[in-house]
Amino acid sequence: MNFPLCRAALCGALLLCASAAFAADKPAAEEKPAAAAPAPLPADASVRQSTRIDGRSIGYTATVGTLPVRDAQGKTTGEVVFTAYTVEGKDRPVTFALNGGPGAASVYLNLGAIGPKVVSFGGEGDSASAPATLRDNPGSWLDFTDLVFIDPVGTGFSRALVGEDEAKKQFYNPKADVEYLSRAIYDWLLKNRRLQARKYLVGESYGGFRGPRITHYLQTRLGVAMNGVVLVSPYLNPTLDDNGDVSPLAWMLTLPTIAAAHLERQGQLTDANMREVIEYTRGDYATALMKGRSDPPATEAMIQRVTRMTGLDPVYVRRAGGRLETQAYLREVFRDKGTLGSRYDANVTAFDPFPNDPEQRANDPLLDSIIAPTTTAMVDFVTRVVGWKVDARYQALNYDVNRLWDWDDELRKGAVTQLRQAVAIDPRLRVLIAHGWNDLSCPFMGSVLTVDQMPAMGSDPLRVQVREYPGGHMFYSRPDSQAAFRHDVRAMYQP
Repeated sequence: MNFPLCRAALCGALLLCASAAFAADKPAAEEKPAAAAPAPLPADASVRQSTRIDGRSIGYTATVGTLPVRDAQGKTTGEVVFTAYTVEGKDRPVTFALNGGPGAASVYLNLGAIGPKVVSFGGEGDSASAPATLRDNPGSWLDFTDLVFIDPVGTGFSRALVGEDEAKKQFYNPKADVEYLSRAIYDWLLKNRRLQARKYLVGESYGGFRGPRITHYLQTRLGVAMNGVVLVSPYLNPTLDDNGDVSPLAWMLTLPTIAAAHLERQGQLTDANMREVIEYTRGDYATALMKGRSDPPATEAMIQRVTRMTGLDPVYVRRAGGRLETQAYLREVFRDKGTLGSRYDANVTAFDPFPNDPEQRANDPLLDSIIAPTTTAMVDFVTRVVGWKVDARYQALNYDVNRLWDWDDELRKGAVTQLRQAVAIDPRLRVLIAHGWNDLSCPFMGSVLTVDQMPAMGSDPLRVQVREYPGGHMFYSRPDSQAAFRHDVRAMYQP
């Protein structure tokens, strides 16, 4: 699984801090002593391993190492830690993987989705205290591409070597983030003599915001062209759900996901049923919302249809006017069981520790439960298996980075502009956007609507495509969805 803080959850994780200015007649605060320089990170370390994928044993080298980040004067201001899995062979592609947050390490894609080993986490009923045992990953991409997982500064073992204020300028904002991560990709290719390899990028959640921007920056500023981009549950187009009082778009994003969760609980989640949901959403549902009180019969028909599609209490749907807000829905749908649904997978639940409170007080059921297994498994792998001995805290999901993030105008612009530009620049670039049907943090309908508005830019209708699978934000935690995702990605990788 992977942990990006997306959409409202992402914004909700921000801590709004205010500081009062000292009065002029008060003595100045004592200057803080300079922080001690951190101990140097170890030299790169490697180990030989093997895994079984699609019935074959694959031998590979796992490497953990660092890439320096330097400012304009050549001073090292940060260190990016990567985990690479490489297989001997000629003409192998290389794929760079990033998670989101901001503040999430790449462990979720690594040990949950596409790396050679996997640990269980994020499913309904999973226990945070269960043994964090790594096993061969049947859904790994390692048989058709080398893999390089990058932890942005402040995540994993990656770190800033400057103070908080300077780190915000150099790392913790959308523009700087894309620039130094692009350079890290360039530096890894140069260091490993792989500039001539076929190159791919996969980004999950906020990594899906990074993906098109990094691809475009590499194309136009660093002279490195990606052959393909895979965006997993991407935070791609943030403004779609703005102005929910008038625009139907905010509610068009949530309804299909809520309907999918209901269909799954009924054992009726199929492509055909979801196509019907999608067509209703961008047809009669959108029209009824736009008409508002001017057409009472259309509103009444819409409320009845939404009630049937979601299985919710008719009184609740009527009071909501057919507009289903995410957090209210996640409390309402399982209220009789005393549990909460997760915005990352609406059918993954946990007990509500405060069921009688008017508002939800508990964190998302998935967020807290995945920290222990992913952290334990990754730290044990890095330090014991690979032998990269480090005495530092591992940050699977760093809320401090999220708090420090500078949410400037670049975030609200999204990444659709760069996606269109990157596809237009390179007629051979292919993009696969993958979503889980149950994800309310980055709903699949946002990507469907976004891609439907893109010009064709060539004769291949699948050059930019959206695919959906059963499951939530980390749909790949479900074996069948992971297998289908791997199949679709492998087809895109064919030269």
